[in-house]
Order: sequence, then C-alpha cells, then structure tokens
Amino acid sequence: MDTAPRHRLPIAGEAPPERADAARNRRRILDAAARIVAEKGTDALTMNAVAHASGIGVGTVYRRFGDVAQLLSALLDVREREFQGQFLAGPPPLGPGAPAAERLRAFLHALVDRTTEQHEILLAAEVADPCAHYTSPPQRARQTHVAMLIAELRPGVDAGALAEFVLAPVSPSMLHHLIADRGMGVAAIKSTIDESLRLYGFG
Repeated sequence: MDTAPRHRLPIAGEAPPERADAARNRRRILDAAARIVAEKGTDALTMNAVAHASGIGVGTVYRRFGDVAQLLSALLDVREREFQGQFLAGPPPLGPGAPAAERLRAFLHALVDRTTEQHEILLAAEVADPCAHYTSPPQRARQTHVAMLIAELRPGVDAGALAEFVLAPVSPSMLHHLIADRGMGVAAIKSTIDESLRLYGFG
C-alpha cells in the first residue's frame, strides 16, 4: 500500500525513487484524472472512472492513491511542483535573471494561467477551507517569492503584508468572480494586473 502523505505540495524533501513501472502507472493515473476533471469536472472524478480511463485496475488505483481526495491532492501537487520550479529556477523573466519588476509581472501572469488551468480543483479546495488558502505551503512559497521581489523594488516597506495584497486578486475565488460574474477573459485579467502594478509603483 502506498504510505505517502496525503499532502506533498511544498518542495522540500524528495520521496524515495519509484520503480519504473510504478512511476508509469502513477503518471497514467494522474493523466487520466486530469483529463476527467478538464472534460467533466470534479464531480465526475471517481476511482472507477480513473481506472477505466487509464486502463489500470481499480484495485491498483485505490492502492496507489487511497481515495478521490488523495488523488486530487496529487493532481495539484504535480502541477505545483512544476510551477515552483519555473519561478524559482526557470528561465527569465519568470525565473532568476530579470529585473524584479519584470519578474513580478511575469509571476502574476503565470499564476493567472496556473490558477485557471486547475481552477475547479483549486476553487473547491478554497471553498472547503478558505483560511487554508492563505496558510498552505504553496501559498506561503508564493508569498515569500513576491515579498522578496517587492523588497527589492521598495526597500523599507512591509514587503510581506504588501505581497498579500498583490496576490489577493489572483486567488481562485477572485478569478472565478472575474471570469464568471464579470465576464473577463484571461488577457483582460492580466491587463488589469499590469495596471494595478503601475498603481502600486511596481510597473
């Protein structure tokens, strides 16, 4: 039975290497789960549906992930690790090497894409526990990164608090409101982010 912890979102200690066949099965299961969520929504995600879509026995799916909640957590974990790798060590302007203002803008644009990509799962998690959104390891990593860039741009300000304000418009619930209620597209949201950065004096 897989005894990996249910929540492995932050980049920290790496898990022991998987056998090649176990890694392939894990990837097939996660790919199938991602397709189901993208095409039919989280309500359609069941262990039986994932087993059928991946071509892997339902017993193996259960042994690998335990339940749907763990499967959703793993889906977020994979994409979050990729995203963190991009802004921590990827090419500029999102990664190191560009001026702080360019990195901040690139980060917020990339976060819009990241949030809308898995919007349904992220929104469901935020609705279930709104406070956890602000204290989760991924959000703390984002807040730390944005605060670092703000401190470089505006020495002497409370960069940590200001980072919370800068990140607030990119929360899953805010993006849901902007897209569903105000009818804004991703390009319009990014343009509004650029304008807000100019108002903050970061543009």
